[in-house]
Amino acid sequence: MARLYPFRALRYDPARVNMTDVVTQPYDKISPAMQDAYYAASPYNLIRVILGKHLPGDNDTENVYTRAAATLNDFRKEGILKEESEPALYGYSQTYKVPGTEEVRERRGFIALAQLSDYADKVVYRHEQTFPKHKSDRLSLFKATRAYCEQIYMLYSDPTFTAEKIIFADGAAPELEITDEYDVIHRVWKLTDPALIQKVLATMEDKWLLIADGHHRYETSTTYMFERAAELGVDPKAAPKTTPEGLPAPAFPEQAMMMTFVNADAPGITILPTHRVAFGLPDFSGHAFADKAEKFFTVEEIHATPDGHLPGAPGLLQHLNETPGIAFIAATRDGDFLLTPKPEAIAPLLAHLSPRQQQLDVVQLHKVVLENLLGLNEEKVRAGNNVRYLREATEALQQVGSGNADVAFLIKPVTLEQMKEVSLNLEVMPQKSTDFYPKLLSGLAMYTLD
Repeated sequence: MARLYPFRALRYDPARVNMTDVVTQPYDKISPAMQDAYYAASPYNLIRVILGKHLPGDNDTENVYTRAAATLNDFRKEGILKEESEPALYGYSQTYKVPGTEEVRERRGFIALAQLSDYADKVVYRHEQTFPKHKSDRLSLFKATRAYCEQIYMLYSDPTFTAEKIIFADGAAPELEITDEYDVIHRVWKLTDPALIQKVLATMEDKWLLIADGHHRYETSTTYMFERAAELGVDPKAAPKTTPEGLPAPAFPEQAMMMTFVNADAPGITILPTHRVAFGLPDFSGHAFADKAEKFFTVEEIHATPDGHLPGAPGLLQHLNETPGIAFIAATRDGDFLLTPKPEAIAPLLAHLSPRQQQLDVVQLHKVVLENLLGLNEEKVRAGNNVRYLREATEALQQVGSGNADVAFLIKPVTLEQMKEVSLNLEVMPQKSTDFYPKLLSGLAMYTLD
């Protein structure tokens, strides 16, 4: 069963800070330039905790993690961050334009704690692989700060929309509204009525939970939970405690993690593609690659328009999206090529995978193109020495044009139904297979383990 809990969140005091200046995008979406901008925005920006700067001379006793812990403690001592006086659930909505369109959507969910468990327990499901070095970094941060400052984005299914009807019932104005650097409007409401909280928790008990964003943090938190259970001599699956308000609480603090829960049956969910660029390929040639690819794909070179203009990222994506079925574009300095698979030719390379996996664009790209044509097996890809992942097709093409990459692969997005089908059957896709948009802001609420 899925066990959810309200909590007394640690939150910024809006009387002391401009909230827009202190919140951030998730740590793994922050570029060096964004990191600098966050540092400059406010001395209280959360960047100093979730993704601080490494400094010359860092050692075991003075480093990015010890500074994060000290910073968080200072923010609390100064009253910049304050713990709420009563347990709550937090309604959370995001209003945004779908990138590349004028369509406006709203995604609604709520923030709560959820009990951590192994994937083998079949309560929480994953959908993609992870990078070991990212988990090591987050574990060091969690141990130093003893706080979860960022949310995991969890999907669940409820066609009756019970939780939403309770949390967003009265049409009250949000207590917090922020517009981020992508013009996404984030709104937060607080639910403290114990009876209503119990109703929300009860409706979630029989739900599966599927990680949309935050695999590294979830797996790291689960590892930390088992470590602490062993140290404390407690059962990691121990039954909840009860708060003075009569509400459930984790048996021990590390047993739970802060998450945002979004109903997969509700409108407003957007999944973008994550494009790949490959670099460091010896003697790479676009035409030689295209010739080699013809064994497995129908290869169409995409030529300039009659007036001599190259299609660019928008034109290439339009061409890709207008191509039915599985397809991707290989953009090289020698030319751009549309690849559509020859089913009989690629079948032997995918034979060890389930039919669900075989029909995913991203799986065919990894198994047939990266692994077979370019010699980048799963181990090399996971090491991160030859492949980068980018949301923006324009940036991917720029990296090829500047010589920072040999080839960019533009792909179509995975659908929500494909992701659910793979995940709920205990399978995983390659890392960075999905890009849920927009991201959950970090700094709206925090869960401290003290």
